[in-house]
This record gives sequence, structure tokens and C-alpha cells, in this order.
Amino acid sequence: MIIIEECYSLKSYNTFGLPARARFFAEAGTVEDLRTIVNVFCNDPKPKLILGGGSNLLFTDDFDGVVIFPDLKGNEIISQTPDDVYVKAYAGENWDNFVAYCVSQNWGGLENLSLIPGNVGACPIQNIGAYGVEAKDCIDKVDVINLKNGEIRQFTNAECKFGYRDSIFKREAKDQYIVTAVTFKLSKHPVCQTKYADVNEELKKFPEVNLASIRQAIINIRERKLPAPEKFGNAGSFFKNPVVSMNIFNNIKAEYPNVPSYPVNEHNIKIPAAWLIQTCGWKGKREGNVGTHETQPLVIINYGGATGSEIFGFAQKIQQSVLSQMGIELEMEVNIIS
Repeated sequence: MIIIEECYSLKSYNTFGLPARARFFAEAGTVEDLRTIVNVFCNDPKPKLILGGGSNLLFTDDFDGVVIFPDLKGNEIISQTPDDVYVKAYAGENWDNFVAYCVSQNWGGLENLSLIPGNVGACPIQNIGAYGVEAKDCIDKVDVINLKNGEIRQFTNAECKFGYRDSIFKREAKDQYIVTAVTFKLSKHPVCQTKYADVNEELKKFPEVNLASIRQAIINIRERKLPAPEKFGNAGSFFKNPVVSMNIFNNIKAEYPNVPSYPVNEHNIKIPAAWLIQTCGWKGKREGNVGTHETQPLVIINYGGATGSEIFGFAQKIQQSVLSQMGIELEMEVNIIS
């Protein structure tokens, strides 16, 4: 089924709850319907925006273009071996529902990514990650439609050029494709990833460590740390954790001996953005209807009535503060749509 609307409200399609409108809104329930929509709008000079769960977007204004919503649902086993199973999930599937399904089947790989908001179609674009695991670790192939001509193609894991919260779809292939499905390679003999201290601490509450207990432990942690978008509009982590040189890290450590860090390689190290923001005095800070969360300063909140421009301006102030005090330029993880 194809639905095309004009001057369409996107308030329920973004987790900040911003009342932006789209010049055109086109929804498709099948791959063929999606190709039809692409063919209708492929020669339209107006910008195109592919919208999933809206959990990683900040609208600073109405969108004077075409919003395409691929409401493709379902998942299926493509193939399996004695050790692994290949499962295709369609782009419109809720991400956490899909993770829950995989855990219920005892297929390992995605359990650490529990309770991340959004839909399956966004996971390869952003290369979502949490607690030592990234989507790229399990992604086998990504099915897409070319926005220029409606052609279908498939990207292998290597062709996706995954990086930290990054992929080819955010760089050289940006705005060129619509993700329709993702195939994951999951283990029938899972090895639990529990190297994070807070995960291990939470797991002490469970009688045994398995996929289900890891999933529940991570859900518990995330629910304590992160506000539900239904209560306060937010997009989860607003900034990426910066990777810096050892020289920059050592300069910071000289002034802040307890700075937390995670080695990336012999030359670079990752510093939690939340620690930087908190150390610069932004934890729980509020300006009007915008602020950082009281327990997780990486999350910027719309307390109600804030505009996208106000949220963006608040985020820029945090960037400037961290750059001035720490010499580190924070990169926004949220996509700014203007």
C-alpha cells in the first residue's frame, strides 16, 4: 500500500517530539511500493529524507522536500549452518523487538544492543553500538534501493565500510539509497560479551549469565540512565565519544588524573563524551525548555515546547565549552535536518 500526503506533520515520527512538517510524506508497505515511490519522486529536485524510527534526527525547521517512510515489516531465516543462522529483518521492524526475538531463539550477537530506539533500517547507516558491540559485528548484507533509478542492489559487510557510528551510507553514498532489509549472521553457540563493569555488576542480580540475562541487565541499566522519549523528548546519545591522540589524552590526564578512557590502538584512545560534558559543568544544566539529563549528560532533553533550533543551539554551546576547556571537538551523533 502506498500513502502520499502533503504538508504532513512529523511530530509522531521524531523522538524529540518536534512539530516539523514535510512538504510531501510518502509511505510504502512493500519493496515494490517503495520502488514505485522512488520512481515518482526520483526526478523531483527537492531533497529526500528517509525516515525510520526518527530516533536520531533533529528537525530545526520544516522539511521542504520528500520524506520517504519504508514501513517494511517481517523477518525470515535465509540460511543456517550448525554454528550460525542468517536472518533477514526488514527495515520497518522495530529494532528492540527484533533483538528480543533473536535472544528468544538463543541466537547470539545483538543482545548488547538491547533497548536502542529506532528501526532495523537505521542500524547499518549509523552502525549502532553499545557495551562493546557494534551492528557491523553481525551484519552480513544490506539490501537497498537506489534513489535515482529504483534499482535494487545488495551491499556486503565490507562494502558498507563501517566505522565508529559510521558507514558508507553516511559518507560517499549519503542520500543515494534506501535500506529495505538487513541480513544478520548470528551465532547458535553465543559467547557473551560482558567486559563493561556496569554490565557485570548488574549481572550479579541474575542466577546465571546467558543471552536473556545480558539483555535484561542492559535494559535495566539503560532505563535507569536514559529518559523515555514518551516522557521527555530526546534522541539518546547526542554526541559521539571522541577518539583522540595519546598526546591530547596525556595533556588532559595531567590535569584530570581520573579521566576514564578506552584504548583504540597504540596511537589513539577514546574518552567518554559524557565525562567531558559533565566535567565542563553541563550535567543536568537547563536553559528554558532544553537541558541535559540529570544522570546522563550525553542526552539532551526537550522538556516541552522547545524548538529544534533551541536544541541545536544548546548542543553547540556544549561543543564550544568542551573545545575551549578540553581542546576536543565533540561530533554530533544526531543528524541535524534543516
